[in-house]
Amino acid sequence: MFDNTYLNIVISSAAVYLFITIAIRIFGKKELAQLSVVDLIFILLISNAVQTAMVGPDTTLQGGLVAATTLFLLNYLFKYLLFRSKFLADLIEGEPLILVLNGKVQDKNLRKEKISVNELLEVVREHGVMHINDVNLAILEVDGNISVLSDDYKHRTVSSVASRRKHTKKGSSIS
Repeated sequence: MFDNTYLNIVISSAAVYLFITIAIRIFGKKELAQLSVVDLIFILLISNAVQTAMVGPDTTLQGGLVAATTLFLLNYLFKYLLFRSKFLADLIEGEPLILVLNGKVQDKNLRKEKISVNELLEVVREHGVMHINDVNLAILEVDGNISVLSDDYKHRTVSSVASRRKHTKKGSSIS
C-alpha cells in the first residue's frame, strides 16, 4: 500500500518545505508581501526546480497527491507550532521591525532588511501620507507587510467623520 517510493516522496517533500522555509527566513520577509515581477518569476522557477526533488521519477497522480498532502500537513503542523511556541515563532517569523519612528527613518533597520528609501516612501504614500516627517510609526510586520501610522491620517479621518456628522440630520444615521 505505502511503498518506499511514497516514503521517499514524503521525506523529500518535507526536506524541500523546511529548506524553503529557512531560505525565506534568511533572505528576508519583505519578499513575501511585496512581490515584483522578478520575485514572481523566482517563485515559479523555485517551484519547478524543487518539484523533481520532491517526487523524483514518480510523476503519477498518486505521487503528486502524496507530495501535496505532505506539504499541506507540514504547513498545518508548522502553523500550529508557531501558534503554540513564541520561541519558534520568533525564530521562524522574526519580530516586527521599526522602519520610521516619529518622522525619523531608521536607516540601520532599512539596511538590515534591504529596503530602499524609495521603497519605503512608496509604501508611505500608499498609506495616504505625503511626507516621511508625518509618519509616527512604520513597522515591517512579520508577514512582510509594512504598517504605517500617522497623525495626518487620523486628522483626515476625524475631520471627514465630523464633516459627515455636521451634514446629517439629528436622529438619522450615517451609512
